[in-house]
Amino acid sequence: MTEFFDKLSSIKLGDLSLGTLLSALVIFIVCYIAIRFLNKAAGKLIGKSRMEASLKSFLTSAVKAVLWIIAALIIADSLGIPVTSLVALISVVGLALSLSIQGLLGNLFSGITLLVTKPFVVGDYVELGSCAGTVRSIGLFYTVLLTPDNKVISVPNGDITSAKIENYSSEELRRVDMSFGADYGCTTESVFAALIEAAQSDDRILKDPAPFVGISAYNASDVQYALRVWCKSADYWGVHFALNELVRQSFERHGVTMSYEHLEVHISEK
Repeated sequence: MTEFFDKLSSIKLGDLSLGTLLSALVIFIVCYIAIRFLNKAAGKLIGKSRMEASLKSFLTSAVKAVLWIIAALIIADSLGIPVTSLVALISVVGLALSLSIQGLLGNLFSGITLLVTKPFVVGDYVELGSCAGTVRSIGLFYTVLLTPDNKVISVPNGDITSAKIENYSSEELRRVDMSFGADYGCTTESVFAALIEAAQSDDRILKDPAPFVGISAYNASDVQYALRVWCKSADYWGVHFALNELVRQSFERHGVTMSYEHLEVHISEK
């Protein structure tokens, strides 16, 4: 029986013996079983994390690809193929490929960075460089924004990570800063009272922190008054636009005159 197996293993197919092929087949089966086990374990580990679904899918595919590359190198070595030369060839091909799609790879790694660091999430209103809108989706290559006028913008992730990111939704509260000009003939007390009354007439404006009123500048034609109030982030624009009308009405009740840019000319007779 031993002699039979020795003769069988000595049979050659080209430069490879049947024994070498059988050994490579056994190694392939072992690698296949190991890869399935490791993929399942990695899938469970990645699935339990709090990462975005797209990042989980990418990592699962990446782990599977790496395991198969390692298995291919092991099988090639068992067949007598020079692994060092094969690794060098793969490296050269990989380098050439990475140079040809470096922009795409830049977006990919930027997408992974965004999904890991989470400077914003789906549903946030953000300003990304020159683009602003509500985040609809965060992919590995593009982040999709929905603008207030219902336009869809796909922003390359590489542009996002290299620009300033402003997130207007990450905090529960936002401060509304507004400025109003009043005539120099109006008393400071009457303007303050009118602004505070306007702020108190909108239930969306919080009482704590309390509204703030102050003089911000003395201009050529008017005195600038700053009004700062706090509200929930979702109510920001509603409060902003409502205050414009509420302040106008309150100024009328308190006899405050809104000034405009003008020039007073005094002629004296000598």
